[in-house]
Amino acid sequence: MERDERVVVLGEDIGPLGGVFRATDGLLAQFGPERVIDTPMMELGIAGVAVGMAMRGLRPVAEIQFADFIHAAADHIISDAARIRFRTNGDWECPLVVRTAYGGGFRGGPYHSQSIEAYYAHVPGLRVVAASTPADAKGLL
Repeated sequence: MERDERVVVLGEDIGPLGGVFRATDGLLAQFGPERVIDTPMMELGIAGVAVGMAMRGLRPVAEIQFADFIHAAADHIISDAARIRFRTNGDWECPLVVRTAYGGGFRGGPYHSQSIEAYYAHVPGLRVVAASTPADAKGLL
């Protein structure tokens, strides 16, 4: 975010609370409310706003608190973000990151610990990555 003023972060509780896992802690103070945007608890809305931001020149990082809830945002992620390049013959792109926590490592129970990456890994136009270390995560972003 320091290197590119087009990068914005949006999601549930990411501002003053710093996100459910505190991954965005301190970003609101550093970058302000125009670049660190708390959203309502509505994954479809988060994805839709992120797609719109990306298509207007921003570089959004949309946080979905738990991977289990990403399915609610699938319409915008798959139908809009992943397909826009194909649907416009390459005239439009939708550069965005959807970031979420997944898997059983954080003991979230049956609604907070699914591994959903296989559902999305085979969608044309969508790239699924999983960082192994904090350094990998930084490099991927």
